[in-house]
This record gives sequence, structure tokens and C-alpha cells, in this order.
Amino acid sequence: MRTPTRPAPSAVVAAALATALVCAAAAPAQASAGPAKVPEAVGYGGAVATVSAEATAAGIEVLRKGGNAVDAAVATAAALGVTEPYSAGIGGGGYFVYYDARTGRVSTLDGRETASRTADPSLFLENGQPLAFADAVTSGLSVGVPGTAATWDKALKLWGTTSLDQALKPAERIADHGFTVDQTFQDQTALNQARFQDFPATRALFLPGGQLPVVGSTLRNPDLAATYRQLGREGIRTLYQGPLGADIARTIANPPVDPASGRNARPGKVDATDLAAYQVRRQQPTHVDYRGYDVYGIAPSSSGGTTVGEALGILDHSDLASLDSTQYYQHFLESSRIAFADRNRWVGDPAAVDVPTKQLLSPAFTAARACLLDPGHALTSPLAPGDPYHPTACGSSGPAVTETYEGPSTTHLTVADRWGDVVAYTLTIEQTGGSAITVPGRGFLLNNELTDFSFVPNTPGVPDPNLPGPGKRPRSSISPTIVLRDGKVFFATGSPGGATIITTVLQVLLGRIDRGLTLEQAIAAPRASQRNATTTAAEPAFLALPEVSGLQALGQSFVNGGEIGAATGVERLPDGRWIAAAEPVRRGGGSAAVVRSSR
Repeated sequence: MRTPTRPAPSAVVAAALATALVCAAAAPAQASAGPAKVPEAVGYGGAVATVSAEATAAGIEVLRKGGNAVDAAVATAAALGVTEPYSAGIGGGGYFVYYDARTGRVSTLDGRETASRTADPSLFLENGQPLAFADAVTSGLSVGVPGTAATWDKALKLWGTTSLDQALKPAERIADHGFTVDQTFQDQTALNQARFQDFPATRALFLPGGQLPVVGSTLRNPDLAATYRQLGREGIRTLYQGPLGADIARTIANPPVDPASGRNARPGKVDATDLAAYQVRRQQPTHVDYRGYDVYGIAPSSSGGTTVGEALGILDHSDLASLDSTQYYQHFLESSRIAFADRNRWVGDPAAVDVPTKQLLSPAFTAARACLLDPGHALTSPLAPGDPYHPTACGSSGPAVTETYEGPSTTHLTVADRWGDVVAYTLTIEQTGGSAITVPGRGFLLNNELTDFSFVPNTPGVPDPNLPGPGKRPRSSISPTIVLRDGKVFFATGSPGGATIITTVLQVLLGRIDRGLTLEQAIAAPRASQRNATTTAAEPAFLALPEVSGLQALGQSFVNGGEIGAATGVERLPDGRWIAAAEPVRRGGGSAAVVRSSR
């Protein structure tokens, strides 16, 4: 835990924070309606933006009591583990990006889940054939070593001002007293009802009385509250080397399925030894200079920073601000297409395979790839990758590599404090509902993150950097991003959404930097996601834009992709105020708040 050296919380203030959080945890239950959701807030003292009003309120509570952005981010993430249990929690992992205003430095933590030390490329094969995706997901095989709790602990020790125990107090309170079920939560439960029904612990928690939770009812999770208390009291050792870890390993090895269900929930490989060996990686962020802004993201094992950064490098050769809307979208879609062609071929876990991170972001390579972008016609997908080691204008390197499936869930939080520190943190249990396996008596779902691996080589004869391997991290698309202007934070953003995370974040960046949109407008704008496919997934609102006919005339083809992403962000105004921004509609609308409102 870092001792503050700026005008940060003194020992007295930190003690007051601890006392306030303990008292708050013992306070009577709040009104069942919970805090209201507001998609934008402006003011002083810090800001928080998430998809959950309760989680946002938890972060603001910590900021008001003297905590910094890291303290608030951990408290917010823990609260999301309660209110967004199908998207995040200590059964999963994520990527944490932190800007320290005192040093002007951006740092990152890779808290991605890992495969067992015994995993190999045959992890998802039976009789030489790949498992059906649905069978792989709802099984112990899909579960990787969770990294979330270790990420929280590492972030607090490096940059925080409070303990893990104190940071978990608001989330404990929410879990004990409950949160209000909304339509989005009920809809997500309904999507998973058949899976949840087959696991008694999951059924008891999320299908009260065997039925969907009623909108407006209160959902409590005392098991998770107790788990958080144990985690705070005993530290993360209990998860990675102690009783909690033993429960996780037992659940993975013998998924507690209802025998009457007839479901074959295959056992997994992750065991106590794998849990004990887990390490969060502290690593350098990706960095690109885009129109004079410094854009920082997460490096592999996530493909987010490299793919967003490559697309920006391609677009830096065009003046997007001067283009009409049709040509703006044409450039956005084509840069995404090209960057995904390279991402699919080259990006995996750098601890297991060679990943050309610097080369993918180099001006020489992005200039060579920008050569392909034709304002007059859409490229044909799947597009072949380029060679980042030997870039040549409009050149390619081998056959096209298509995208593998990635679950479209996850959640993102963005936090800022009074000193100018910022956290962009995306955490996940993979697809909505994860593996559907709740650790009995513990109150949280386990991830299905290992299904982000390629089950078999994606393209025959082409090396696949994303095959399973011992201790390997599966490739992610998570893209928490912080943008600096003259060394200080301009804004930060991120989103859930599987592989659409990359295009969502890219679209928010372009909207804010190139198109003159406010942060809230950039987040709310209709979305499309081109990922080196024959068709572009687009939201109904995007398909209704007048520019679509012009894009189709250029050769773009669209398919209704439903709702895409659920971004949040914060922005620093020149007068020192913060803007917190979240979705106005997607995922039931997000929640933005500041410590002291100026409106």
C-alpha cells in the first residue's frame, strides 16, 4: 500500500476513511429502490462511471472519505461483483490501467485468468474433435485461474492508500442488504436460466424459488458478503493458497451439477497448485501518438491496446475531421478491418509466444497498412494480415486468419480522484453468466475464460498464437484506455462486449478527438463493429443512419448486431472539474457521479 506523498489522505484521513467504511458496513439497509442512475455528471473532487448505480455510489463513497482513484476502483469493482455478478467478480479476471498524476506515468496490471500448468493444445478436444462451444463453456474445462482478487491486492499495494479489507466494505454491505433487480438483470438471468437450473448453488442464488428474479425485488447474497469478509480479513492467500482456493479447486474438479439434469459438466484441470502459482503481471502499457494525444492501453495478453493503437496509426494518415460522415464511417470501418486482420494472426500471450507488440504499433507498419484503405471501396474480408516485422506498402503475409468467438459480456469502470489520478479497469468472467458454476457457499460464479482460446488452429498451416498451453493466458479484447494531452489526463474510457470492445473504444476515441462530440455523445452514438468479416455488425440505430446507403454503395455490408458495448468514461475539464459519462440506454443505462456536483 502506497504512502501518499502529494496532498493526499494523511494518516488521520486514512484512518477516518477506514472508520467511516466500517460504520457504513454496520449501518441499516438502504431503501430498496437504491440510488438513481444518471448518465452524466460534472463536478469536483473525483468521478466514477459504471453500469451500476450501487457500484458507482460505492466508489464515490470512498472518494468522499479521502480515498484515491485506486482505492475507489477496487471498491467499485467489488461492488460490481455483487450487482453485475454475470459479468464480473472474484471468479474472473481483468486488466487495470492507472495514471499517476504526480509522476505523469501510466502503468498497467494484467490480471487475466490462466490455464492450468497441465493444459495443452488438446484442452478442448475429445476423440480428436473440438468440443461444441456450449459444452465447453458450461464445464470446469472452461475455468481459468481467477486473477481479479490478486489484481485488487496488487493495485492497492502499489498505488492505493487503504487496505483490501477496507476497500471491500461497501460491497459487503450491498451483498448483505441486497440490490434491486432491474429489467436488464432479469433478462440476463433468463438467457442463462436453463444453465443455472442445472447447478443447485447457482439455482438457489439466482433463481429464487426456481423462478426468475422479479423486477423490483431485492436480491441478497450473504455468501458473497461472507467471502468478501474472509478475503479482507485473511488476504488473498485464502483464495490462492487457503480454504477459499480449496473450494474453488474442488468445484472445478467436480462441477456440482444436479444429477437429475442430465448435463455432462466436464471437470477442469485447474487445481490448488495452479492457484498458488498465479501472478498478476505488471507491464508497460501500449502507447501511440494520435494527433498529438498520447493514447495508452493494455498490452498483450489483451489484443485491445495493439488493435486500437494500430487502427489509430492507420487513421492518423487521414484528416477525419474534414471528412463527411459517410467517409468518416468508411475510414473507421476499414481501419478496424485491417487491424483485426493483424490481431487475429499475431496476438497471443507474450509469455508463451512471440508477439510483435512494438512492430504492430510502429509508424512504418501502420503506414504500410494505411496504404490499403480505399475511400472509394470496401476491402474484401477476410483480409490477409500484414508482416509487422517486414512492413511493405499494401503487403500481406500469408492467408487470412478469421476471428474466433469471444463472449460479449464483461463490465468496465472508470474512476478519477481529486489529485488527477485515473483508473480505467475492465473486468470479466467472460460471457454473461460465465461457466454458470457457482462455488457452493461462496456466492460467486466461475469464469469460462479459457474458451477465448482457439480450440484448434484457426487457419490450417498458419501458426495460431492463441492455442491453449500450460499456464497460458487466452487472448482478450479488453481495451481500457487513457488519453493524455500535454502529459495530463484528457479522458479515459473502456467498455464490455467481447471482440466489439475494440471497435467500441475506437469509436469513442474518434468521436471525442476527431468528430467534436462530447464524451457523453461519443459514448451514446450508434455503433458498428467491423472485425475482418464479410459483414459489419451494427446496432439498429446505426442501420437507421442516412449514411448507411452511401456505405453500402462503397461495398460495406451490414447485419443487425443488436446492442454493442456499454462504455463509461471520465474527462478532465480545463477548470479542474471532472465529467463522468456512462450509457444513457445500453444495458439499462449506466451510472455516472462526481463527489461534488457543479450543476
